[in-house]
Amino acid sequence: MTGPFAPGVAVTTVVPLLVAVLLCLPIGLAIVSRRVDRVLARVAIRAFGGYIDEFRSEHPDRQRALRAGQFPTTYREYGSRTMLYAAVAAIAGSILGLYLIWGLLYVLSIDPETMRAALPGALEFLANLGGLPALSAWELFGLVAVACFTLGAITGTVTYWLRWYYPSYVADARKRQIEAALPSTIAFVYALSRSGMAIPDVIRIVARQEDTYGEAATEFRVAVRQMDTFGVDVVTALQEMGRRSPSSQFGEFTENLVSVLQSGQRLSDFLERQYHEYQDEAESQQERTLGLLGTLAEAYVTVLVAGPLFLITILFVIGISVGGTIGPMRALIYGVLPLGNLVFVIYLSTVTESLIPGQTSPERPETIVPDTRAALRSDGGVDAAAAARGRANVERLRYYRSLQRLRNVLSNPLSTLLERPSVTFAITVPIAVGAVLWRLPAAFTAAGFDVSAVDDVVAVAALFVLGTFAVCYELHRRRIDAVEAAVPDLLDRLASINDAGTSIVTSIDRVRGSDLGPLSDELDRVWADVRWGSDLSTALRRFEYRVRTRAVSRVVTLLTEAMNASGNLATVLRIGARQAAADRRLKRQRAQVMVEYMIVVYVSYLVFLFIVTVLTIYLLPNLPVGEMAAGTADISGLDGFSGDDLAIYETLFYHATLVQGLLSGLIAGQLSTGDVRAGAKHAAVMIALSVLLFGVVV
Repeated sequence: MTGPFAPGVAVTTVVPLLVAVLLCLPIGLAIVSRRVDRVLARVAIRAFGGYIDEFRSEHPDRQRALRAGQFPTTYREYGSRTMLYAAVAAIAGSILGLYLIWGLLYVLSIDPETMRAALPGALEFLANLGGLPALSAWELFGLVAVACFTLGAITGTVTYWLRWYYPSYVADARKRQIEAALPSTIAFVYALSRSGMAIPDVIRIVARQEDTYGEAATEFRVAVRQMDTFGVDVVTALQEMGRRSPSSQFGEFTENLVSVLQSGQRLSDFLERQYHEYQDEAESQQERTLGLLGTLAEAYVTVLVAGPLFLITILFVIGISVGGTIGPMRALIYGVLPLGNLVFVIYLSTVTESLIPGQTSPERPETIVPDTRAALRSDGGVDAAAAARGRANVERLRYYRSLQRLRNVLSNPLSTLLERPSVTFAITVPIAVGAVLWRLPAAFTAAGFDVSAVDDVVAVAALFVLGTFAVCYELHRRRIDAVEAAVPDLLDRLASINDAGTSIVTSIDRVRGSDLGPLSDELDRVWADVRWGSDLSTALRRFEYRVRTRAVSRVVTLLTEAMNASGNLATVLRIGARQAAADRRLKRQRAQVMVEYMIVVYVSYLVFLFIVTVLTIYLLPNLPVGEMAAGTADISGLDGFSGDDLAIYETLFYHATLVQGLLSGLIAGQLSTGDVRAGAKHAAVMIALSVLLFGVVV
């Protein structure tokens, strides 16, 4: 039997593949081209829109998921696209099934002896499948038809259900983010309402603070859109916002808020009660999350540390007895172990998502707005030449500021690295790759590729990259922690001074002389901006841009918005101080509990390293390889062990400690702080221990 790509049929076998590519090409182009996306939407609606409308009432959950995920599309369009994508996937899957059955028939038609000679020893049993007898035309047609139909149905069905599952997944992720930010958002609403601001204005202000309050602020945009676009009243807008929200807690808060507005009760008293209730709920949620993290830490040690260690030991014992386990051990170390840890990191990220305090990157406050007054003629028209000159000046100013930012980065690289630790990768990764490439030619020998010639260089390069990033990240994180620790004191002192009748500008002047740690220098810069003629709001926005922490962003947003409503900010500042202190208290509790999980990971890795090192130092060198060569292998019982395997097992043990150290370090940091970046220092320490033991001791 000839293969599907034999010379005589090469052209015909490419045609189905081209058909599949042409079918999938518009879907890929729709991601980058709005025109193609619109055309694809029209085609989908015309082909499947009627079917989607007919069964719309049978799937209310899908419609709610689209609204809760805030997808910018209608149910009819999304459903029609889903049907179109599923149909394309089914056709492409059928074509793939055609190629798959061709390839399978080609392989199975090979003589068993030929297959047995080509396969590795561990896979020789597959040769028994060879020697497939010739099939008749009808048998071949039926087999191909079944394969195409089966694979096409599977790919089409999977595409259909994944497309409908995706909105629910997005809505669930938004739910977690909304509920994590709900206490601070309600505190912000409470503070603005105490400043005397009307509830519609409060809603609009909160909706603009997406960078600070995340998805909770995004929910308020629904109410703003209802009021501004459709002209509904604030009560109806809030009701619609609550119905669309994926969070039951947010929906309950919205219903209670609407009831208070309709009954005429005091809004500030209601918001204060809600704030305390949701703060207690946040503490309870944190306790549940920390308990789950404890369970996950134990599961990680059992499954991904003790389990691989047990398997490595078993495979080693079997290997020295009967042989044939080097391949499975390589698959375990280089494949199963990294993949398992990667899955654990991804799942752990979803669990710790609500525990990460987070940072913001606010836009630069100096917005460039072209002055159009110079382009106006006396008759009310627009001078095109003057307008063109204005646009050119704006572009030159943008270009100048871009160069200025680049000059600031190059003139003070240390400050840049401390503000953005990820920039270190742009420096360290090329150096590390260059060192590995410089050593790489030594690994190519007459016997093949010798990985042991470059593994030390790779380990040291990884240690260099991780260590450099860890130093910059830790300095950056400690600065942020120090700034956030000083925020409650700053707000309390501002509230005390402002409560005595002092304006907020004078209050900042008096507070900046007190000891507020790293905030003292920043307040001096705020005051310098004010003295040089800047208004306080702009000076505070510049302060927010320099510090770039979520706590400072909340303070600046609260001050700038509350100043527009009232000059007496003492109550507002005290609310912000209580919220900042509550956040700090929760963070300290997290740190105290989560450090225990980090210690558990460290102990498990040290046990892993100790056992593997003992096997390498004491067991491997003392195996009676020489006796087997002399013909006494039957007495020793080591039938599967040879002298060449000694170096292979030693290299595998070394690589196992490096892989486990890297991954365990990252997970230790994620368990201790909720951020995988904090695991860089732990990974560097564990890799250094492995390099030290195997490079010096062994």
